[in-house]
Amino acid sequence: MVVVTIIAIGSAGVMFALRDSAASQLEREGLRLAAMLESARAQSRSSGQAMRWHPVEGGFVFEPAAGAASKAGATPAPTRWLSPDTRVQGRPDLVLGPEPLLPPQSVLIESALLPGRPMQVATDGLRPFRVGAPGVTP
Repeated sequence: MVVVTIIAIGSAGVMFALRDSAASQLEREGLRLAAMLESARAQSRSSGQAMRWHPVEGGFVFEPAAGAASKAGATPAPTRWLSPDTRVQGRPDLVLGPEPLLPPQSVLIESALLPGRPMQVATDGLRPFRVGAPGVTP
């Protein structure tokens, strides 16, 4: 009886210590997206040309914003999510302009394996994009 109790307590400890792999994958996707948005924001500021981010099937695209000249009409290739289960809620368009201050912007990503548990990638317009729970101010 004592051995079974010890095994049960040990198993429960291991179970709580291991993170949900789908949740950690979604967090990794959020961190990657935040880094890419910050990179595009920096590129926009250095070039003086606004960039637009929008989701597409299976990934997302960065392209010059409306009114900005693109290189020889080239269509940018979409960036794929690391996990095919990742998707964006809604159809948000983020505009990463050359101005140092942006309007507050956010995007919700979720995993098909974790319905109802989205992750928010957001900025208040001044600070960098951050990853967190929906509704929490960055």
